[in-house]
Amino acid sequence: MESLTVTSITRAEIWLCITTLLYFLMNGAQIFETLVFVPKWSSSPPETFKFLQDGKGASLKFFWIILHSLHEIAFILAIIFCWKIDPVRNWLLALFIVHAAVRIWTLTFFAPNIIQFQNLAASSSISEEIISRISLWKTLNYVRVAIYIAVSMGFIPLCIKLFSFRH
Repeated sequence: MESLTVTSITRAEIWLCITTLLYFLMNGAQIFETLVFVPKWSSSPPETFKFLQDGKGASLKFFWIILHSLHEIAFILAIIFCWKIDPVRNWLLALFIVHAAVRIWTLTFFAPNIIQFQNLAASSSISEEIISRISLWKTLNYVRVAIYIAVSMGFIPLCIKLFSFRH
């Protein structure tokens, strides 16, 4: 590890803390959505699918796009500013890989299904296959949220380790 300046450590601390705080904010929103919003839209489909529609329900699309964008920018900046701090960098990269894998999963499974559920809001009935997909979506969402919480917990020892470099 190269010699670190106070300025470089300070920048690393700032961006790691911002990333950690944004991740915990994201987790709070995910937990709220999982415990409050998902049971609401999935309770009596297709009538309750209206809660998913833009302009008619509580569409959270823009909230998630903005929050994930801000978080991922901060996460990348944390990696950049922690790059010279080997143990922190390596764990940040591992956390980022897990985070990216879950984001890809979100974009390839969760988002397309939500879009399809939105499109079924005007239907008079839904098939058993859709009911099964809703159940699968809800179950896998618990797994997804748990992984995100685990990633956020992974930031805590990194913050502690990084702050120990000052002493």
